[in-house]
Amino acid sequence: MRIPYDEMVAEFVRVLEKYGIEGDEAVLSAKLFADASADGVHTHGLQRFPKFIASIKSGAVDVSKRAVPVERIGLIERWDGQRGPGNLNAWKCMERAIELAKENGVGIVALRNTNHWMRPGNYGIQAVNNDCIGILWTNTVPNMPAWGGKEAKLGNNPAVFAVPYKDTPVLVDVAMSMFSYGKLEKYKREGVECPVDGGIDKNGNITRDPAAILETHQVLPIGYWKGSGLSLVLDLIASCLAGGTFTRGIGELPYETELSQLFIAFSLFNFPDRARLEDEIGKTLADLDASTPVKEGNSVHYPGEGMKKTREESMRIGVFADDTLWAKVKEL
Repeated sequence: MRIPYDEMVAEFVRVLEKYGIEGDEAVLSAKLFADASADGVHTHGLQRFPKFIASIKSGAVDVSKRAVPVERIGLIERWDGQRGPGNLNAWKCMERAIELAKENGVGIVALRNTNHWMRPGNYGIQAVNNDCIGILWTNTVPNMPAWGGKEAKLGNNPAVFAVPYKDTPVLVDVAMSMFSYGKLEKYKREGVECPVDGGIDKNGNITRDPAAILETHQVLPIGYWKGSGLSLVLDLIASCLAGGTFTRGIGELPYETELSQLFIAFSLFNFPDRARLEDEIGKTLADLDASTPVKEGNSVHYPGEGMKKTREESMRIGVFADDTLWAKVKEL
């Protein structure tokens, strides 16, 4: 079904206010969820919303708390999320990183003791909307084996890289696993296989069956051993800079919370060669789009182009919504 964007936001606001997030913050949080679905990232939009409410009920999220600055080390600001709502904490810390970048060229905010930030690409878009390059990542509960191992020792630690370019920025938003758990749940619910190998089944075989992967929690890291190594260093860097909990420690908690995150912004606004840089970015992206597709009839696009088209369609005819999930939200 298709839901008008404003109706989806209003319904999210209604529920959030019932659970203690009010006023402008309820609207911001609701828009972050709706924007994810409007951009086609349904796993972290409508699909994630009931889970967010469940995390409030469980006590993982304290709706009365927000991220606050605690210390500064050189150019790095450390913030404590106080286990408040993850998306509001992330927005605030990215906003602060942008402010620092406008002052110094670069802004770095390390956040500890926070919760799941929902769709990380939102904060990359936040950066590019302020003419900043954005780089950010988080650690997670252990949910991925190290390459060659069986037990989940690593997080899939999503990372975002965003580069401003006119009204269609470059946006890379990826977990360190081949598929996020939200995407696996979506494939399972729809009764389809993963498009490529995604994990290991209980018999130790590589599989595309999302149900089998969800059963073992043995997702494949991107690039196999390379993704495994990337996951590890992302956890170590974010946790060290934030002075927060490492993935190993998060796994010892009763639920996923106390995450460590890093937000970096580079402001391009004051660069003397800003116009030349944008021209070169444009030429690079046009050159990439001119690639000969492997399959005839297909086309090649840079990361972010498809998102723009999906957003425009969502605003024109409504945001795509799974009817069962929408019913769950209406019942909250």
